[in-house]
Amino acid sequence: MKKEYQVFFFEKEKGAYPAEDFINSLDVKLSAKVYRILGMIEINGPELREPYSKHLDDGIFEVRARVGTNLARVLYFFYVGKQVIVTHGFRKKTQKTPQPEIERAKEYRRQYLTRGAEKNENS
Repeated sequence: MKKEYQVFFFEKEKGAYPAEDFINSLDVKLSAKVYRILGMIEINGPELREPYSKHLDDGIFEVRARVGTNLARVLYFFYVGKQVIVTHGFRKKTQKTPQPEIERAKEYRRQYLTRGAEKNENS
């Protein structure tokens, strides 16, 4: 299958990659599952739905990965040019995605868009 979208990890100002760091901190099976779902997003984009992906709020989506009782969520958004920006992840402990995690993804998106505009102006 042809990849239609490109996945990128959000980079914080100081060079940290919260989502990539989180995924790589997971046990091997759960980490592999998250990466496999990100690969599915590259092919299907916003058409990928539950049980793999779910729209949460205001253009923020989550990857839903589970191995046994271990649950992980990785949040992302779509950007122009068929780009997928993966913001961060967390271990799922409650039925509903905590609002602070959604707000963090929105803040990272705001930072990404602001820096992107600055890069475009300097080109």
